[in-house]
Amino acid sequence: MNIRILSPSGAIDKELIEGAKERLLSLGWQVSEGQYARSRSGRFAATDAQRAEDLNTALTDPSVDVILCARGGYGLQRIADKIMPIHKPVVGFSDITVLHSLAALTGTPTLHAIMCKHMATHSLTDEPFARTIAALRGETMEYSLPAHPLNRHGEAEGILIGGNLSVLYGLQGTPYGLNQSVNETLYSLSAKRPILLIEDIAERHYHIDRMLNNLRLSGVLAQLGGLIVGQFSDCENDPSMGETIYETIARYTQEYDYPVVFDFPCGHVEKNMPLWLNKKARLSVSALGTTLIQA
Repeated sequence: MNIRILSPSGAIDKELIEGAKERLLSLGWQVSEGQYARSRSGRFAATDAQRAEDLNTALTDPSVDVILCARGGYGLQRIADKIMPIHKPVVGFSDITVLHSLAALTGTPTLHAIMCKHMATHSLTDEPFARTIAALRGETMEYSLPAHPLNRHGEAEGILIGGNLSVLYGLQGTPYGLNQSVNETLYSLSAKRPILLIEDIAERHYHIDRMLNNLRLSGVLAQLGGLIVGQFSDCENDPSMGETIYETIARYTQEYDYPVVFDFPCGHVEKNMPLWLNKKARLSVSALGTTLIQA
């Protein structure tokens, strides 16, 4: 397997790229880097044109099997319309949600998972790292979680889409928004309604309420077959809202009958477990707990 490390968003410490590269090489995989992976242009890893060039080069290079994004941050929305159609796996989360959303339009599976910082600072046996390796090797992914009081019971099977809520919100009303992700492309792959994953970091409670309202008013919530709520890190509950953030999410989905699972271990946390996006998932939520399987 040949993995190409790119920095399509924010700039990253070169040592973190080097550390991740060493870990991946130890697995016997080939690892290459984009021309601008270790560059810096202000807060970004390189200029918009250079970051788009790196992405398009990797997407068209037949020797590249997987694109590993060095970090998130901010920057991909600036070049979303400059990126070629995605037809190979991309690994990352946070701002990399832009690439996951672009890949949804071609039905290409991408991996919502750890990036270079985690890989450089954790061992290969660390659970998120080990599961990411297993996912890239094509192994079945299965999760079992304890029950959560806000979970809504039920079963769903469909394409898993989504990622960072703020990034998804920023793409709404564009050709890359969630309304496009639940179009005929994904329905033709699953024949069932998609399951949405959301997570976020450092957002105010009322901002989250606003973003959820967008998904409600745009019809996205009504079109889902299930919802997975990941970690909302550094997002403080606002007492003036009269409910917790998770309760806000539960309220916006209460009129629908699909299963909802809260507190899934993914997002901006140390225990950031990988999930394949734009790929089928089987979700079962009951009083005994939750299981999620991706073969």
